[in-house]
Amino acid sequence: MTEKEFSRNKNIEIFDHPLIQHKITRLRDKSTGTAEFRKLINEIAMLMGYEALRDLELEDVEVETPIEKCRSPRIKGKKQAIVPILRAGLGMTDGLLNLLPTAKVGHIGLYRDENTHKPHSYYCKLPSPIEKRIIIVTDPMLATGGSAIDAVNFIKEKGGKKIKFMCIIAAPEGLKALSEAHPDIQIYVGHLDRELNKDAYICPGLGDAGDRIFGTK
Repeated sequence: MTEKEFSRNKNIEIFDHPLIQHKITRLRDKSTGTAEFRKLINEIAMLMGYEALRDLELEDVEVETPIEKCRSPRIKGKKQAIVPILRAGLGMTDGLLNLLPTAKVGHIGLYRDENTHKPHSYYCKLPSPIEKRIIIVTDPMLATGGSAIDAVNFIKEKGGKKIKFMCIIAAPEGLKALSEAHPDIQIYVGHLDRELNKDAYICPGLGDAGDRIFGTK
């Protein structure tokens, strides 16, 4: 599917903001070092989060300014939950916490079998009560979609309902798989790339996001 076809789905948003696109270009560059790579991931997550959280519900509360009392809006309901898919999803967490410093943070641990490319889970810890929170799942790369699908499955099994998924780069194959498996969630994509190669890496992509965030090989 093309970006135009995906854009017809009201639950998918593919960003075209110049700042996001500029920073993604720096991420792609193989000469970008670990420190800058982490900083860019953080900044992109914050820029994407600003738009992805536009629909947060507000309620008016009374506050006293230095001048007088007034009614003013604040975010309504339970604190939001940020749930990175380990390990690369951790790189996006601080960017979102800059916007939502009181948000709760959960973790879902998944790894991909190098031969089958299928995800396997090893950890899941979510804030409680998860069913009353807006949940933002993060993973820089949406490749086959398997890890994202499983992560959302785990959250739903625990009672999560209001789920947003954020990735910086997606392959068409993964975006299609995730949107079809979970048509009820909102998906936010920094850039839609061309395709997956035979090893299930996104092309042109940016390499292994986890390795580049944490400086490992």
